[in-house]
Amino acid sequence: MSGNRPILLVEDNPMDVDLTRRAFAKRHIANPLAVARDGEEALDWLPRWEAGEPLPVVILLDLKLPRVSGLEVLRQFKAHPLCSRIPVVVLTTSREDADVATAYGLGVNSYIVKPVEFEKFIEVAAQIDLYWCVLNQNVPSH
Repeated sequence: MSGNRPILLVEDNPMDVDLTRRAFAKRHIANPLAVARDGEEALDWLPRWEAGEPLPVVILLDLKLPRVSGLEVLRQFKAHPLCSRIPVVVLTTSREDADVATAYGLGVNSYIVKPVEFEKFIEVAAQIDLYWCVLNQNVPSH
């Protein structure tokens, strides 16, 4: 059951973190939202998962991050045996073809360009919840 497993949001913009929290609350998404505010904080989750903390049901990853880039975070997550099968959704402002191609080459499951309007973001949150948290059969947690 994925209802109590967290959704990991890797996002450095506090306004986007708040927008995500509000969109998920409005959609009544049951999964708790864990936040890593830069690429280094995201990678700090690896030893925590190794120690037995619940794996996220899905990872929402911005690409434009301080300290460690989103693409490097994606590379390390997908290379790690514990979290290589966790779905990763890139949620970014970048429409650059090179970023899209690299992300898919590294194994991202979905690439979404961030909408700017709150109502559009609610739709994205609903789609993330419906697909990744409800319909998709997830890799079992430890």
